[in-house]
Amino acid sequence: MAEGLQLRKFLAPEFIFGAGARELAGRYAKNLGGRKVMVVSDPGVVKAGWTKDVTDSLDAAGVPWVLFTALTPNPKADEVMAGVALYQAEYCDALVAVGGGSPIDCAKGIGIVTSNHKHILDFEGVDMVKSPMPPLICIPTTGGTSADVSQFAIISNPRERVKIAIISKSVVPDIALIDPVTLITMDPYLTACTGLDAMTHAIEAFVSTARSSMTDLHALEALKLLSANLIPSIHNLDNEEFRSQVMMGSLQAGLAFSNAILGANHAMAHSLGGALDLAHGECNAILLDHVIDFNFDAAPERFEKIAEAFGLDLRGLTLPQKKQHLLDHVRKLKADAGVSRTLAEVGVGRDDLRLYSEHALKDPCMATNPRRASKRDIEVVYEESL
Repeated sequence: MAEGLQLRKFLAPEFIFGAGARELAGRYAKNLGGRKVMVVSDPGVVKAGWTKDVTDSLDAAGVPWVLFTALTPNPKADEVMAGVALYQAEYCDALVAVGGGSPIDCAKGIGIVTSNHKHILDFEGVDMVKSPMPPLICIPTTGGTSADVSQFAIISNPRERVKIAIISKSVVPDIALIDPVTLITMDPYLTACTGLDAMTHAIEAFVSTARSSMTDLHALEALKLLSANLIPSIHNLDNEEFRSQVMMGSLQAGLAFSNAILGANHAMAHSLGGALDLAHGECNAILLDHVIDFNFDAAPERFEKIAEAFGLDLRGLTLPQKKQHLLDHVRKLKADAGVSRTLAEVGVGRDDLRLYSEHALKDPCMATNPRRASKRDIEVVYEESL
């Protein structure tokens, strides 16, 4: 069947983008019928002051709230269940998440469990969430994860040392209040990691076997915005224009990958992050050029368009030269962003790779990778990243 005739759906929440969007939380919580809201955040975001801006807006709207911040990066299943216990004890009926991917994914997990009455780890996979969540408002404070617009929730299971992916339209937030001003409190490393995560979202969505013309549109726009603004934003942390463009790039990448799904890069990063509790964006960045190298020949014309979105001139080059030009550019981008560690430098040993490859192959993101991968293929990509 011609590609343009295949069935595709496109799902996006309502979102408001711009300075001051975070201060609309109270109004929207009230509009969604929230009588008592659980605000899910983390200690760093509280310290930066963004959580208080949101709770002040809830106060101004006359909406009672309770705060839950007992979570860590890569939110753990036990943290989700602790949040559920507080949500129920306080008779909450709506959720507001303030922070990066961790608070947003944790809030999604709390919402899933409160509506479906099973342990969070029982929802792994695609379309396993049968009942809709309570109303959820997301205020992202990092420019990368796009959890605020996606149908993904990623939860860590420390006992098994794996991350599970929950993919369902039931976990798409009701509204995202996307305020680029919140990015000014990120340090250079977090800016780099989350920005490279967004870039990986866009690349994987563009070569995914579930892509469509709608997701292509958002993926290419994300790559243009991020390639032009990410490095300048890392070196000019208080420049709101650069931050705004990165946040828009992250949003565009989120709309792309939420609908096209991802690929081997994220499957392998989830496996690493589950085992070692590393920053998700750094896991993606370490693997990025190696996964492009693996996938390139399965979708060369797609990777050419990615290179052009990065602003590379491919005229007169052979296909192997085009591939090398793209790989060199991605490696320079990583170096300029200051994310240059290898897997060996973050504590991965050669003996770990068999287990990581087994976990990566089972990840739902692997299903839409443009090139079919065996366990040995995945091991080799990990080996090249050591």
